[in-house]
Amino acid sequence: MAVTHREETHLNEKEQFAVGTRSALHEEHEHGNEHGFELAEVLRAVFVIVAAVAVWFHLWEPFHRVSVIGLGSALIGGYPIFKEAFENIVGRRMTMELSMTIALLAALAIGEFFTALVITAFVLAAEILEGMTVGRGRRAIQDMLDFLPQTASVLRNGEVVEVATQGITPGEIVMIRPGSRIPVDGQVVSGHSFVEQAAITGEPMPSEKAAGGQVYAGTMNQAGTLQVRTERLGKETSFGKIIEAVERAEHSRAPIQKIADRLAGYLVYFALGAALLTFFITHNIRSTISVVIVAGACGIAAGTPLAILGAIGRAARHGVIIKGGIYLEALGKLDTVFFDKTGTLTLGTPTVTEVETTAGNTIETLLRAAASAERDSEHPLGKAIVRYATELGVATEEPVGFRYEIGRGISAFVGGEHIIAGSRSFLESLGVVVTPVRVANGTTVHVASSGQYIGYVSIADAVRTSATAAVRALEHMKIRVILLTGDTNDAALAVANQLGIFRLRADLLPEAKVAEITERTRRGEVVAMIGDGINDAPALSEATVGVAMGAGTDVARESADVVLIGNDLMKFVETVRIARNCRRIILENFYGTLIVDAIGIGLAAVGLLNPLFAAFIHVASELTFIANSTRLLPPKQRPKAADALIAVSEGQP
Repeated sequence: MAVTHREETHLNEKEQFAVGTRSALHEEHEHGNEHGFELAEVLRAVFVIVAAVAVWFHLWEPFHRVSVIGLGSALIGGYPIFKEAFENIVGRRMTMELSMTIALLAALAIGEFFTALVITAFVLAAEILEGMTVGRGRRAIQDMLDFLPQTASVLRNGEVVEVATQGITPGEIVMIRPGSRIPVDGQVVSGHSFVEQAAITGEPMPSEKAAGGQVYAGTMNQAGTLQVRTERLGKETSFGKIIEAVERAEHSRAPIQKIADRLAGYLVYFALGAALLTFFITHNIRSTISVVIVAGACGIAAGTPLAILGAIGRAARHGVIIKGGIYLEALGKLDTVFFDKTGTLTLGTPTVTEVETTAGNTIETLLRAAASAERDSEHPLGKAIVRYATELGVATEEPVGFRYEIGRGISAFVGGEHIIAGSRSFLESLGVVVTPVRVANGTTVHVASSGQYIGYVSIADAVRTSATAAVRALEHMKIRVILLTGDTNDAALAVANQLGIFRLRADLLPEAKVAEITERTRRGEVVAMIGDGINDAPALSEATVGVAMGAGTDVARESADVVLIGNDLMKFVETVRIARNCRRIILENFYGTLIVDAIGIGLAAVGLLNPLFAAFIHVASELTFIANSTRLLPPKQRPKAADALIAVSEGQP
């Protein structure tokens, strides 16, 4: 049976604080108190069981045809069922409560008091168990609140005082001791320590923190004491926004959930129709009641949202925020994934990968000339050359007559020599004969001094360590991987070859990316786009599922349907696996319910199932399907990856 609607309760103060809703995202809950069931329900079930025993032993039966204990106990014990059936009639909803009410009243009408009581006890027990199960699903989300400390040590008037986290104000200094979890987002003003935030940054080692460093609520301080100036707390922290996003996703309805609700209603109609047909053919009231009782649809009606809730919670534990059930369902049917290159598959920081000189020149000579000429350049490639020369200890000189031609290169005078650095065509247009030793990977900056070619510097954007494994995993899952980038074809090809991507489109403007995605979705493909920059926002919005990197721009994250906390692409792969598993479990529940109901109704119609056995099959089957959905719920204990639920919306690394 579906979980009985209970008195709605307000979010407690802890939820209001950590979730970060202005009045409370959900002023009311429909799923009961924090224990998943009420004591009154347990007492009611026990009362019905005791009454059934009394009827079985014929205790106090003053009337020949009517059991006073049986009738009264069935009406009292079945009150929640009758009440919800009445509410469903008023609301014009066809539910299992209505069909069970018909069956119970029919059993009482023909004097099957013991049968009616046992059925009532089965239903009440099922509701208690389902309430506990759904409560566990909600607590899987609620457990995230435990990552945020409820008290903190604050420096006030020269003294350290322990205060409730809600009482901290922006600008106050919070003392973070070794081994404690950080309660606020803020900046370190003094101290030196290492903070465990691997799931955010993707770095395996704790992040070193000193004055000026940024820390985030929920991360763990490992070593020394830190003094942190509070910038954001409670609902404004990255953690609070994470909880808010998950809560919103929890209450969204996926298309498959709407189908489940409709199917549950159709099953009730089918059961009632089969019961009428059975009575018309057999005139056997016990078989007719059995037909009504055996059909159960709550494995679908309750199991589907529970599976979605569990999948969203599990994805969040892996560091991925899914903004709605509709996107979870789409990920479960994914056909194609488009990757942006810079900042998504790569780190977004150009790095010198190779330096090659012509005969008679040294690497130091080449780097001194190129880095000196590029000293005043704002171009990322020029900065990469200067940074590389500095790391190697190569001295540079101030350039004179610096001139930059957009998209081609620069020329300047260094120590009286005319230095040219740029593309091959740029140097050749100035009369320089370019004779590279071999073709380089990545972007090549050719360098000439006083009209003579002296070599080249190869620069590439370093590939993320997780990118190769993610691409291989997606291909193994039969998902097409396509690289979309505005970079040159050579640069895109170098990254694609390194990652094993066989499909790519380069030199694309943002509108061209949108057109490519639109064409795919028009064909009926389920498409995901993963990006991190402002220019990716239109493509993220156009895709079936837009996925933003956690360290990307605010625009990209707002445009996205899914946000990866941090930049580990394997988190996306794991989320796709979770979404597919969720879809598979829901379909198992769908088909399982249809099979059990069809067989059960057939056996009941020919008299092979009595009402008691029909009730047992009804309850056992739907609890089995609901239990199947609970396999997606995150484990009760906090996994290491839970530290991922810390930061996403303020542009942190």
